[in-house]
Amino acid sequence: MPSQEFLKALEFLPRDTAVPGDTFVEVRAKFALLHGHPPGDDVNCTPGIAGGIPGTWVRPKDAVDDGRALVFFHGGAFVSCGSDAYTFWAARLTRALCVPSFVVDYRRAPEHRFPAALEDCADAAQGLVDDGYEPSRLAFVGDSCGGGLAVSTLLQLRERGASMPGCAATFSGWFDLEASGDAAVHPIGEELFVEPSWIRDRGRDYVGPNGDPRDPLVSPIHADLTGLPPLFLQAGQIDRCRDDSTRLASRAARDGVAVTLEVWPEMVHGFQGLYDLCPEARDAIAHATDFIERHIG
Repeated sequence: MPSQEFLKALEFLPRDTAVPGDTFVEVRAKFALLHGHPPGDDVNCTPGIAGGIPGTWVRPKDAVDDGRALVFFHGGAFVSCGSDAYTFWAARLTRALCVPSFVVDYRRAPEHRFPAALEDCADAAQGLVDDGYEPSRLAFVGDSCGGGLAVSTLLQLRERGASMPGCAATFSGWFDLEASGDAAVHPIGEELFVEPSWIRDRGRDYVGPNGDPRDPLVSPIHADLTGLPPLFLQAGQIDRCRDDSTRLASRAARDGVAVTLEVWPEMVHGFQGLYDLCPEARDAIAHATDFIERHIG
């Protein structure tokens, strides 16, 4: 059973976050109310540049530079939120691991369609390596569409012949912009944050009217994942994107990639974002940070 804290949080969350037919302008207005929380007084947030791409550094005030860092690819359905609105999310991981995070301020759709965001993410990740970070000491992290960007960035770097990071961890990742998984086709429970046709609309914002949502760099469930580093995929049972993660995990295992899959019972899309409100979110983040710690030392 979900905790009482989780159930109580659901009572106060809006029911109109992902309404079929919403435009990207409406999505931006709604998401502005859900993000941009203060990251906490124990972290410093400063603008930065990596590989010519802007972003925000989130650093614990007591962190000691040991060569490790997170590259954070934020959510926002490809169309909303900048890196400064996601410092609170990155702070949860940096605080637990005592490492800095670079939140990539990638270009957003529909003004900048695929592959703009992906190129920005790959350039930023490579830029950190050029600045002296050892690839094996980096971890890619992403939530929702940012989870998809994290995996797509791995694929893009592989195409460039670049070194892989130590690992990647995703939270409720979007890996199928056609929203064709069983969780989308045969939904269970009440989902507050995503809806299949709404996801498809955001995918169309991202790729454009003539773009291909089945492009492996857009929807990694269609990709050959050979050569990717260890993956951590976490989703909620009620999440309409649940089977993005379960199918990607199967594909990773087929392609010889070490993968850890967690499906949290009775949890919704992006439940990890409820970190301050319920124990399930805090425990989920703890599982992810344990995974990252093991892989980047």
